[in-house]
Amino acid sequence: MKKIILKLIFSLVLSTNCYSQNYQIGHKQQNFIDASRGNRSISSEIYYPSNSAGDNVSIANGNFPVLVFGHGFVMTWSAYDVVWEALVSKGYIVVFPTTESSFTPSHTNFAQDIAYLVNAMYAENTNSSSTFYNSVLEKSAVMGHSMGGGSSFLAIQYNSAIDVLVSFAPAVTNPSSTTAASSITIPSLTFSGVNDCVAPPIDHQIPMHEALNSSCKTLINITGGSHCQFASSNFNCTFGELTCTPTPTISASEQQNITFALLLPWLNYYLKDVCQDANEFQALVDASVGISSSQNCELACTSAGFEEFEDIQELLFYPNPLNNSTHLNFNKNLKNSSVKILDIYGKSQKLMEFNGNSVDINEMNLSKGIYFIEINGILLNNKLILF
Repeated sequence: MKKIILKLIFSLVLSTNCYSQNYQIGHKQQNFIDASRGNRSISSEIYYPSNSAGDNVSIANGNFPVLVFGHGFVMTWSAYDVVWEALVSKGYIVVFPTTESSFTPSHTNFAQDIAYLVNAMYAENTNSSSTFYNSVLEKSAVMGHSMGGGSSFLAIQYNSAIDVLVSFAPAVTNPSSTTAASSITIPSLTFSGVNDCVAPPIDHQIPMHEALNSSCKTLINITGGSHCQFASSNFNCTFGELTCTPTPTISASEQQNITFALLLPWLNYYLKDVCQDANEFQALVDASVGISSSQNCELACTSAGFEEFEDIQELLFYPNPLNNSTHLNFNKNLKNSSVKILDIYGKSQKLMEFNGNSVDINEMNLSKGIYFIEINGILLNNKLILF
């Protein structure tokens, strides 16, 4: 396994650092009407950054990109709590259309719903009576899982305002999302589980990815990952997996940790203009820990607004990735320092003070996954990978 040491990158505009703030999660249900389709009603569940968690609470101060997420076949939005918990807390508005949830869905209607909601949320920004008034950044992604992933491919043709495409185990739709991919030129990130027996990559994600005409597209194949583990445990998806093989060889939390560790910096680069996150994303892809990948580009931060630390503030830790080593070592003596280990959701897993340049990993009892390190309240930009 290849060892990587990620360079610390410092932003001159610290407020753009996506890991500098964790928001609470607000929620509301809202219906939108698409007059162009016979006043079609599009019921939606919306999760958004707030200062206090709950239903219909005020949105936090700021301007937040919009992510519209399509659910899987006969799956509900509630199965994707892992999605909104990971993304809303980092400053994104996530919108789930609840349409086309029957056993006979229209993929075209669902795609048009997804596309419509992007502009509908942009309109909320200028609606003085809306929860989202003056809070929506006109940057967006369409996303989805399984049927919703394939429908997101279809959605691009209906809205030129969409900035990027993200899909999780996308399934080929009717009309064909593979055919639709050939007209897509925006940046794309596709996730697949190598052990997906519901929508096998060879028949679904790989052909769709290869058909894309995106100037920058990435396919992430999660080793041992499954179709359903991109969502929380739910009966309908799990029942479908019981009828096929292979079964997953990693846990749902491991699969989700890998997914969001890659997804967050990718989104931050494209939708929040956080330049250094391009380097973080690419470093994780190149490390190939728990994944294989296919790319027609490499993301890189080339902005003159960022510079590498060259003095004592430069802090490296090793080995990384970390497997059987007992100690995590630092290149500086962290005398009287407070070291905090955070998971991908920003939750503290361990807080300790120590005098020296190493931490006993065995004392932490951490699960396999990707973590962040905070030293004396300063969050490092590079990630710790445990495998």
